Amino acid sequence: MKILISDSAYTDLEAIKEYYTEEGVPHIGEQFIVSIIEHIETLPANPDIGRKVPEFNTDKIRELIHGPFRVVYLREEQSIHVVRIWRSERLLKLENTPAENET
Repeated sequence: MKILISDSAYTDLEAIKEYYTEEGVPHIGEQFIVSIIEHIETLPANPDIGRKVPEFNTDKIRELIHGPFRVVYLREEQSIHVVRIWRSERLLKLENTPAENET
């Protein structure tokens, strides 16, 4: 199973690194990034390990909790698509999700 990382997820990782650098503890940001990536790398063997994202309640949109972050991914037939990596206290809103477009 293939892992795809969206541009927004890369931007999220860069923001994590930048935040901890600005706080004067760049090594903490680097440690988070490495451990988040290692956690993501477990998904091909265990694609359903993440829970359904409560805001969407669908099997396809799942998340790994990697405190204090939420790694949100789309569980597809042949791939895992990581879409966001956010602080866990933030409510999730994905742009142009099917649920938003259905009226």
